[in-house]
Amino acid sequence: MVTQEIVMQALSTVIEPELHRDLVSLNMIRNLEIKNGRDLSFTIMLTTPACPLRGKMEGDCRAALAAVPGLGQITVNFDANISSNRRISDQIGQNFKHAIAVASGKGGVGKSTVSVNLAIALAQMGASVGLLDADILGPNVPMMMGKQTMPPPHERKLTPAENYGVKFISMAFLSDPSKPMIWRGPMLHSAIRQLLVDVSWGELDYLIVDLPPGTGDAQLSLAQTLPLTGAVIVTQPMAVAAMDALRGLKTFEQLNVPILGVVENMSGELFGTGAGEILAQQNNTAYFGSIPLEARVRMGGDEGHPVVAAYPNSAAAKAFVHVAQQIAARISVITLTNQANFIPISMVN
Repeated sequence: MVTQEIVMQALSTVIEPELHRDLVSLNMIRNLEIKNGRDLSFTIMLTTPACPLRGKMEGDCRAALAAVPGLGQITVNFDANISSNRRISDQIGQNFKHAIAVASGKGGVGKSTVSVNLAIALAQMGASVGLLDADILGPNVPMMMGKQTMPPPHERKLTPAENYGVKFISMAFLSDPSKPMIWRGPMLHSAIRQLLVDVSWGELDYLIVDLPPGTGDAQLSLAQTLPLTGAVIVTQPMAVAAMDALRGLKTFEQLNVPILGVVENMSGELFGTGAGEILAQQNNTAYFGSIPLEARVRMGGDEGHPVVAAYPNSAAAKAFVHVAQQIAARISVITLTNQANFIPISMVN
């Protein structure tokens, strides 16, 4: 007869691919049921619905259970249990599980393009995603997301626009695009805080924050206002771009914001390749991959049809999805590591 003890013993040999510990000791096996003495069902509890490794974990579980005699049909379900970030809730009153800054040390590297496509890719993987256009003086996320207006306020809070499964907010909704905004630091800080606090975001697995160029007031204001899970640094393939990206990376290190990794954008024959990977290696952080320079990426941004949504089979779209998966996996490692430190000894044994 198949018992829960026998099943859990078999599943304890299955190793989580990123953290290199077994699923049982990590408390990732839930809702285990045995019907008719032989048919098994259970849930693998992920740390994010965007986890890219679910297929491998299911395959490894089925392989381990194949050695259990008398076992019949096996049903593997998946769920995600992302703990609310109490620091975010206490500090700004929002229910964000993870807040990720997308940044660089210079303009023109495609931070907004990366932010928009990463947000859509994460949403396509099943996560609830928000996108904050923190480039207060040069906002363009609404144009790239294909929606230039937002719904009316509700209960004295702004209502974010939504497209491609992503909620988003931008100063472009609240200002005349034909008039420049010439603001000092305190006004920038107030605007960023308003777009975080005074918006009905709802519950989000990820908030992606598209930052302006440079290493100044906006970066400082964001780090002071919002407890960030980490920052993703975007660079072009040229060494001079990587030099500026290094300044952005070091800025977040000085602000005690973890560096999740580096993305190389506009990679290929025209600009070359390699500077992003070198930057990541020299700073002991993850290299999430390169985005090839393709006309469809530019066209998608101009027309409000981001390449991940409009041309999912293109090389650039697949690269964005790969980068999103790597970011989700990196955050899963951080989350699982934190959770593993608090698993009771009785559960491990």
